[in-house]
Amino acid sequence: MVSQRLIDSLVGLFLLFAIISLSVLAFKVSGLTSLFPAQSYEVTAEFDDIGGLKVRSPVKIGGVQVGEVAKISLDPTTYKAVVHLNIYDHFRDIPDDSSARILTAGLLGDNYVSITPMYSTEFLKNNSQIKFTTSAMNLENLIGQFIYKVNSGDKKEDGKGDKQNAANQ
Repeated sequence: MVSQRLIDSLVGLFLLFAIISLSVLAFKVSGLTSLFPAQSYEVTAEFDDIGGLKVRSPVKIGGVQVGEVAKISLDPTTYKAVVHLNIYDHFRDIPDDSSARILTAGLLGDNYVSITPMYSTEFLKNNSQIKFTTSAMNLENLIGQFIYKVNSGDKKEDGKGDKQNAANQ
């Protein structure tokens, strides 16, 4: 006959195994930490304005995720944002003359980096730099410019009307 102590020990080990398994699964699914990091190489790109881009934002080509943002820093001489991108190893055939731009997923979604491949036969490798970049569009700036143009357009129309009225009199 099996002793009660042995059964309690087996149940305890099973519970410990279940808790560890659920923890690993939770961390893997949530993406909070990478217990099993994908093999990747690092590429940098400089932007005038990165908008709301964050570390761990996706890097996509044609809507397919090919990597993620590893680090964001500021170049002390040019005052441009330097974005370090980790590109997954199985995407080694990205031409080195590709361009990168920061886009928004949907109207109010998160920002991500989109790479547009070009036609070079040389490919990006570890510590390469993407030369052609387009900064993020800032919605507040666009609205501000639109309002400014609408207001300045109204003033011009008013001014023309006053000059025409004066000429007619």
